[in-house]
Amino acid sequence: MKKPEHVMKQPEHVESDFCKSLTGITRILETPLYRVWGCAPIYGEDGRVHVFYSRWVHKYAKPVGWVVSCEIAHAVSDSPEGPYEFVDIALEGRGGNHWDSWSIHNPSVYKVGDQYVLVYLGTDGSDLGISRDEFLDQPQEVQDAFFKKLIRSKRVGMAVSKSVNGPWTRISDEHPLIEAGAPGEWDDICTTNPALVVTPEGKFYMYYKGWSEQSVRETNGYGNRMYGVAIADKLEGPYVKYDGNPNLEFSYLGPTIQCEDAYIWYEDGIYKAIMRGMGVFGNEEDGVYVTSTDGLHWDGVPQIGFRESYHYFPEEAEPLFRPLKGRFERPQILFHPETNRPDYLFCSLRGGLYNSASGVVLKINQ
Repeated sequence: MKKPEHVMKQPEHVESDFCKSLTGITRILETPLYRVWGCAPIYGEDGRVHVFYSRWVHKYAKPVGWVVSCEIAHAVSDSPEGPYEFVDIALEGRGGNHWDSWSIHNPSVYKVGDQYVLVYLGTDGSDLGISRDEFLDQPQEVQDAFFKKLIRSKRVGMAVSKSVNGPWTRISDEHPLIEAGAPGEWDDICTTNPALVVTPEGKFYMYYKGWSEQSVRETNGYGNRMYGVAIADKLEGPYVKYDGNPNLEFSYLGPTIQCEDAYIWYEDGIYKAIMRGMGVFGNEEDGVYVTSTDGLHWDGVPQIGFRESYHYFPEEAEPLFRPLKGRFERPQILFHPETNRPDYLFCSLRGGLYNSASGVVLKINQ
């Protein structure tokens, strides 16, 4: 996305056709034991819908569990709308001094050839001098310092399996799939929240979120999240960062206008992306929809990808530890098994039956 030399005005609040097509269906995977996040759906070889989702025990309800003790759980249903039954743990932190020793979080799942592919972020707390179970026993100022270190340990990983039921083999075993940039680069803090697209030419585009220490300093700690892409000739890599990175970002609208949680796919000759827009339309709730002809230059004017949750669900999501309500995060798409077109949108939403967090399902009526 080309960045103008001056700050632009906020984009017009135009709903995309994708947004107009959405109908709220239901919450899924609510549990009193875990916070549930990031539900990534796919049809398995059995014809059923399999969801891979982040979960961490409810005692980490404040914003630390996802980098301290998250695991990727696996559930299955006969219908995209549920109900879903827990199956097993697909991936979890490996312990020791591995780059993904503590948390595995924010999965996306794909079918590439005859393999199922999970991409995710991992965190490493092996140098903190405590175990994950001891984290909450630390004074608050120590927790805060450790939290910042864990954020900076986030890296992109990949695992593959011949079956949607596993077992999963880590491609990024000894090292992450995508390392953070060198000091001074746009992604020198971390690489995280990946999204994979296989191009018509057979290339592998791995989109990922990053941000810089410079942006943190310039915005008094807030930073500016942006997306770049790394490209490979083979699924397992190596992935080489695109010279034009960051190629999907909104800092031209203001120093703290940013994005995260991008889900990107190729359809009808166009690369399409939906993501959480952090201030793009003047609020924290409206999602962003953008398109590209080549997957590298996102030149279209941003449109609204989805509205706040109140437009689709009657409940009022509780704020928990933050004042914001009704905000969808981690949008993921389930494609129709016959037409291969977007069929359902899965998101994460706080609140619900246990005032925690869960997945939600919306129908895409395109």
